[in-house]
Amino acid sequence: MIIAVNTRLDKETQPEGYYEFLFALLQHLSGRFPEHQFIYIFDRPYDAGKSFTKNVTAIITGPKAGSILRLQYWFNYRIPSVLRKYKADAFLSLEGICSLRTKVPQCLLLGDLRFLDHPQLLKSSQAKFYQKNTPAFLSKAKNIATLSDYSRSLISDRYKVMAEEMAVIKPVVDEIFRPLNWEEKEIIKEKYADGKAYFLFSGDINQHSNLINLLKAFTFFKKRQKSSMQLLIAGKADQAFKTALKTYKLRNEVKLLEELTKEELSKITAAAYAFVYPVNGTLALPALQAIKCAVPAITAKTDSLCATFGKAVLYTDAENFEDIAEKMMLIFKNETLAAELVKSGNELIKQYDPGKTTDLLMACILKAVNS
Repeated sequence: MIIAVNTRLDKETQPEGYYEFLFALLQHLSGRFPEHQFIYIFDRPYDAGKSFTKNVTAIITGPKAGSILRLQYWFNYRIPSVLRKYKADAFLSLEGICSLRTKVPQCLLLGDLRFLDHPQLLKSSQAKFYQKNTPAFLSKAKNIATLSDYSRSLISDRYKVMAEEMAVIKPVVDEIFRPLNWEEKEIIKEKYADGKAYFLFSGDINQHSNLINLLKAFTFFKKRQKSSMQLLIAGKADQAFKTALKTYKLRNEVKLLEELTKEELSKITAAAYAFVYPVNGTLALPALQAIKCAVPAITAKTDSLCATFGKAVLYTDAENFEDIAEKMMLIFKNETLAAELVKSGNELIKQYDPGKTTDLLMACILKAVNS
């Protein structure tokens, strides 16, 4: 069977961690099912360091689908052209958009539901596009998958799609994220945090205005605790954030780490005292990475994240820097709580098995073809 998959690489419009999730998922999918041929369709050149199995043909077909008009053109004209050329038996869309101009059976993965529960996190045009067109996409799809039970319930309630007809597949967390032993942690702390313990945030800094709240929370924490704890922020920052950091009173105790390799990020994550993610989102892959490294985590208290993490994280009001600081102090002072979070996280992460995820996704594709 020939399976085509859209692999658009527009980080600006995709949710936090989607790029990493996408590549990990595709690598596992093609590797686990060598009997099938996969056509991975990119809208721009992809990372030269990425490699795929022999049963993958990577296609780059523009234009870059950035604006809404280009996005519609790409899905409704460029995608059908590729499907015809390679005689695809199925089309898997990984970002909640169906091609409305092809008869090839489509499996739709709805991973980003910010247009429903957090439309303020999207550009107005993007939110309106999904709000207007999702009913048509759901109607066109032969089968539908989501990334959480919360997402499935939200889709079912909003669009009257039967929940039991939708599969739930868990995001793939890269195997490079793993716990470190004490000696390994000490080496990382010496290299990146002057040998001191640290809180960590990782992700797209430019997408999150709440990072200023994190700086305020760190100031509040330091005033209360009088500790040598540092704050590491891993991610690419724009000039506005860098300027704000230059005037920050505790700037010498905050390290901005840009252009990290995945291996470096995994080690910094695993050596953190705690992971702080005050972001109102839905995917929260960086928090899952921390949990996989056996690091206690703090996340924003949203319906989607509460449904995703359960008792495995400590929740905070992402808009309230004092509440963020209170949660940081709670983890800092209460070692029993931190240990309980790690224990719950170890149980949670067992659900995120790449083999199970790709098996469920392939079942969705086959169901779409045979429906």
